[in-house]
Amino acid sequence: MGKFALILTAGVCALALNVPALAQEAKPPAGAAAGKEDKPAKLADSETARAPVQEQAKTSHHSVTINGKAIGYTATAGTLTLRDDDGKPTASMFYVAYVADGGKGQADRPVTFFYNGGPGSSSLWLHMGSFGPVTVKTNAPNPASPAPFVRGNNNDSLLDKSDLVFLDAIGAGYSRPLGDTPGTKFWGVDQDIAAFARGVTRYITINHRWNSPKFLFGESYGTTRTAGLAYELQDEGVALNGVLILSSILNYGTRDAGFDHIYQTYLPSYAATAAYHHKLANPPADLTAFLQEVRDFANGPYVSALAKGDTISPAELDAVASKMSAYTGLSVDFLKRANLRVDLQRFRKELLRDQRRTVGRYDSRFTAIDVDAAGESPEYDASDVQVSGPFTAALHDYLEQDLGYTTDLAYFPSGPGINQAWDWKHKAPGANRASQVADTAQDLSMAMRQNPKLKLYSLNGLYDMATPFFGTEYDINHMQLDPTLKGNVRFAYYPSGHMVYLNPQALTQMKADVAKFYDDAMK
Repeated sequence: MGKFALILTAGVCALALNVPALAQEAKPPAGAAAGKEDKPAKLADSETARAPVQEQAKTSHHSVTINGKAIGYTATAGTLTLRDDDGKPTASMFYVAYVADGGKGQADRPVTFFYNGGPGSSSLWLHMGSFGPVTVKTNAPNPASPAPFVRGNNNDSLLDKSDLVFLDAIGAGYSRPLGDTPGTKFWGVDQDIAAFARGVTRYITINHRWNSPKFLFGESYGTTRTAGLAYELQDEGVALNGVLILSSILNYGTRDAGFDHIYQTYLPSYAATAAYHHKLANPPADLTAFLQEVRDFANGPYVSALAKGDTISPAELDAVASKMSAYTGLSVDFLKRANLRVDLQRFRKELLRDQRRTVGRYDSRFTAIDVDAAGESPEYDASDVQVSGPFTAALHDYLEQDLGYTTDLAYFPSGPGINQAWDWKHKAPGANRASQVADTAQDLSMAMRQNPKLKLYSLNGLYDMATPFFGTEYDINHMQLDPTLKGNVRFAYYPSGHMVYLNPQALTQMKADVAKFYDDAMK
């Protein structure tokens, strides 16, 4: 992947940028004794790039056209200084905010906070791909055009409904720890939630938005954060109108080794992918009805067969394998040899093996070519490598040329070392001790029970193989919400992948759905 390395965790993505260290090894001084070991010279403090303690705000004025109407707005690229309970500055959080030009009732405009996942990803994907006023032009699943990459007016921007704030996690983007505060103070489920809570409250404080309607919008691991953050903010007196979760994973416990649940949740995504690539003997005339049929099978005969383990009868094994083959396009023999349990990597390699192609993880509509067509798993993910370059280049150019924000810091699409150092323990509301892996669905459930007006919108890509939609449905359907709150939850599905917005038609439909959600959440 060139200078990019893909870090894969269960259900989430993180793009790590391998950049040179800030402290470079110096040449030995003239006259140094031969044969002695060269030692790297330490940069003076004045030469070291550091995040500012003093908050910055670079503003500029622009206009975006949405549905034929021009909307003027102020863009602010800047930093928020996070402080501990004693007032000590601990981190500088980079953000870009878009605020529509004022007028009567401006204080009542909603404000929405966006962030990606990782853990440790910057917000560049949502920022440059979804609802901001400027986007990178893409046409997934077709490969990206070569540089120069095109960005321009986003007719599907959400700025007509809400002001927008894109936040970078500490250690990612231009966000950094300050002083002697170690990055690990922020690199964990609960630590990260606490940092974002301070960032959100700092923004609404300095911009006088405490009484504005407020929304959270997280993607991928950002949905894990959102579920916990909704409760954390509410516990601190920040009431929310709605939370939107795109390509979600709320409970990591279901992915622990030794459990069969993950195979159940992937089956409908396998079926959608097989249908898309014309690998089914009986192609479905109605994809929605077909996927519901697969859900029913996964919740019934399939999960029952998995639960029997080695005690399953040969007749039941044959019957379940035959049905799975009809749904996934994989051979009965392959499914039986896999004991009905098909790992994602194996599915991605096996589905189009006869064509010497593999399917993408983030978007299974993408295909890739491996050198070794007989291998066990794909050599790379086309749905990642074909979009990372355009987004990274466009963000750099946009921040510098359009917004006028410059710094000596390196912009990290994903912060180096964050994913590997992540502390996955989480203490849910009311728990006596922390669990070893996060289940923040419990936090979101508590937030919705305490605030019965809080609305939840789950947005899903049918071809997302990183966070399959059936797994999201399972997590939300196990939040144990009271029947009176079920109407506060809605789902939407789009013919796209993990980053739904890469499909222009899907983005347009998602914008229409989200706009209606905002109207309903403010009633």
